[in-house]
Amino acid sequence: MLVLHRAEHGPEYEGDWAWTPPAGSRLVGEAVLSCARRELKEETGLQLALEATPCGTGEWAVFVAKASPEAEVVLDAEHDRYEWLPATDAVKRCRPDAVSESLARAIAWIRHRQAQHGTYG
Repeated sequence: MLVLHRAEHGPEYEGDWAWTPPAGSRLVGEAVLSCARRELKEETGLQLALEATPCGTGEWAVFVAKASPEAEVVLDAEHDRYEWLPATDAVKRCRPDAVSESLARAIAWIRHRQAQHGTYG
């Protein structure tokens, strides 16, 4: 799982919102999927096929994407580092609970799909 560290409070900050998956806010009139694509590209430089999940809330959409092991992450100024983590570690790293819980739901959804189809996607 790709998680990003926000630069705002410095490289040592580990509190709420320090580590999250790529995320962001919609522009006025922007469609949710367009926002997710834009935020992923802005924050990581990645352009990936996104898939909506049922793991979000009415106010928080959750998408997943599969990146190749060779994918090059290019961070924006909002973030100072990133890590690819095993699923369990990513959930533990992300806070507040709203972030870690939605990530845990997305991981469970991916695993369910893998069990049904033999692979993600």
